[in-house]
Amino acid sequence: MSHKVVIPIGPYHPLQEEPEFFRLYVEGEKVVDINMVIGYMHRGIEKLSESKHFDQVAFLVERICGICSTSHPFAYVNAVEDLARIEVPGRALYIRTIIAELERLHSHLLWLGLAGHFIGYNTVWMWAWRYREPVLDMFEMITGNRQHYAMMKIGGVRRDIEEQHIPALKKTLDELVRAVDMFKGAVMDDPVIHARLKGIGILSRQQAIDWAVVGPTARASGVNIDVRKDDPYGAYDKIDWSVIVEREGDIFAKTKVRILEMYESISIIRQCIDKMPGGQIDANVKDIPPGEGIGRVEAPRGECYHYVRSDGTNRPIRHKVRAPSYMNVASNKVAAVGGTISDATITLAAVDPCYCCTERVTVIDKSTDHKILNGWDLIKLSQEKTENLKKSLKV
Repeated sequence: MSHKVVIPIGPYHPLQEEPEFFRLYVEGEKVVDINMVIGYMHRGIEKLSESKHFDQVAFLVERICGICSTSHPFAYVNAVEDLARIEVPGRALYIRTIIAELERLHSHLLWLGLAGHFIGYNTVWMWAWRYREPVLDMFEMITGNRQHYAMMKIGGVRRDIEEQHIPALKKTLDELVRAVDMFKGAVMDDPVIHARLKGIGILSRQQAIDWAVVGPTARASGVNIDVRKDDPYGAYDKIDWSVIVEREGDIFAKTKVRILEMYESISIIRQCIDKMPGGQIDANVKDIPPGEGIGRVEAPRGECYHYVRSDGTNRPIRHKVRAPSYMNVASNKVAAVGGTISDATITLAAVDPCYCCTERVTVIDKSTDHKILNGWDLIKLSQEKTENLKKSLKV
């Protein structure tokens, strides 16, 4: 008779940059089931948003994630502009698109490096992160920041891309093409990587649809979805580019999608630079009327969705966020099951999870299914716990 053993991964584990708890049920070396627990990093962003001015919320949601920190404010301003029927100046749309694609480049390079590290291929890790640095340098040159770029605002962008920045930006893009060529060759032609990643962590097309995954996770399984094409925003409908789709659904396919998407991002940025019109970068929005709106963007991990409701005051009365990892992480229920313990770790990482994007908490009475704590109750409990810790540590 087989005997199930539980192997915990997390909530704190070298594989995970953020806390999340995966409980693997194994028989021998085979994973037969998995249970996932989220909620270790909930920060109450949606509730905090209700206490901020509409303009301040853009800075707040930027801090949901450090890696895709332009995706959330981009989706947020799209939602408010949908609510208020705001027309954004053309130049601002192109600048938004350039920032979004620079972010996709740095995010995919970051994932590629970490994926190499997780399978013991540290040369890929070091080279991927080495070529990620010039992308962050471009962010610093354009926005003043390597992370949390503070570019998005309702009705436009906060800073222009100056003419003197263009040559350095184009030079960096040229260098990135050669770097991506190198990574493509290193990954696509290496028999060891093929043996390690092909046929591992498979998510079939039907499973991808059933679990409603998004982004590269979906496209690697043959699901041709991309918000940039399906519901265009920014300047994506004004330039030529292709959605990258693979069919195999394994980790190798997910790797291919991200590598090939970097070529598309470079092409998109180049076209935006060449086609970007002159003019204003801000519609100078003063007031937000009552109403509700939605904003969608294709973050590096997939569809990022924001819903905003206004009652005509200077603050949102409801703000709902759904990040792509919230959809993708659950697919490990099928992708990781059936594989070995050693495959499970890289399978969990293959969706490029962002746990701080995913977190949400509701405190309920299980006997009645009624909420027993609201947002301010949770904040108060957190503050009290901090004070008790200070006293016990005599800080």
